[in-house]
Amino acid sequence: MRRGLELAALGPAVGDHARVGAVLLSPDGDVLAEGWHKGAGTPHAEVDAMAKVDPERLRGATAVVTLEPCNHTGRTGPCALALLEAGVARVVYAIDDPGAEVHGGADRLRAGGVDVVSGVLADQAESFLERWLLSVRLGRPWVTVKWASSLDGRAAAPDGTSKWITGAAARQHVHEQRAAHDAILVGTGTVLADDPSLTARGDAGELLADQPLAVVLGDRPVPADAAVRRHPRGLVTLPGHDLGASLAALRGYGVHSVFVEGGPTVASALIAAGLVDEYLVYVAPVLLGGPRVALGDLGVGSMPDRRRLDVLSTTALGPDLLVRARPQGDPHHRLPHEPSQQQHHHATPGSADGPTNDRSTT
Repeated sequence: MRRGLELAALGPAVGDHARVGAVLLSPDGDVLAEGWHKGAGTPHAEVDAMAKVDPERLRGATAVVTLEPCNHTGRTGPCALALLEAGVARVVYAIDDPGAEVHGGADRLRAGGVDVVSGVLADQAESFLERWLLSVRLGRPWVTVKWASSLDGRAAAPDGTSKWITGAAARQHVHEQRAAHDAILVGTGTVLADDPSLTARGDAGELLADQPLAVVLGDRPVPADAAVRRHPRGLVTLPGHDLGASLAALRGYGVHSVFVEGGPTVASALIAAGLVDEYLVYVAPVLLGGPRVALGDLGVGSMPDRRRLDVLSTTALGPDLLVRARPQGDPHHRLPHEPSQQQHHHATPGSADGPTNDRSTT
């Protein structure tokens, strides 16, 4: 199973799919083949592995898979049926598939006489697939909120300038995080104020291979000549004032994770609504003072209402510091130290029209 998780990590980190690995063993315990899911529409890990073996050698074999074999016909057929037809005698997997349409592979296998074992390295598999699992279970993408600020919590100087609060290393890390999420989200205020491209770029300004889908929240129209309209992945606009509904609408685009760079208005609205799963805060060793704080009203009236976070890590990025944190006590999240671990859509999102104060959204 550990090898299966290593194989799963070879699959693409973004996209409308789960990253799954599989190892096929002979009745004597020898490795027959390995496989992993290479992206939406490609063979699932079990089928990928079976395709590498003489069908006769599959009879009586054991399949070790990091996720319950699917019981669903979509872009590919059900893996549970493929395992049954191949004559596999035993299937060992880590965690159940939470998808209502996909779940049931284990029951189908048992009904077909296959010995099924579940829960092997379940904690590690949960941690590995946490973004995808949360999005399927909650019906909305994983939300990472990012901001950059001075040491005294300001996202811009009093005159509004913010280019650049952080250094080159921190800004490049932001671009890598964009590429590691399915979508990047800002409010229309950010688009109107900064005209960002919302692309993921390398050190020399080149486009990275993985580009997040550009998403703009808010009622004000995106200008026809806005840079974001030339985004290589296209643009999704979500007007309205229901953040939860907006995030749910993104699941229809195959979005399992969202990177939020929309400035204080968007970030504060998401935090106040309890819709943030992880925070990336880039802190620069400078003092700015003044009114341009990184966050606005969070619905915290007094200290008992404060929003507690668990800090997962602190990382030096040149002169700057990256703080990675998550909401404390959220049952949908497991911390690393815990043992279990081109389209336009008009939906209804949150009040997200405010401008950004950090030009790293460019």
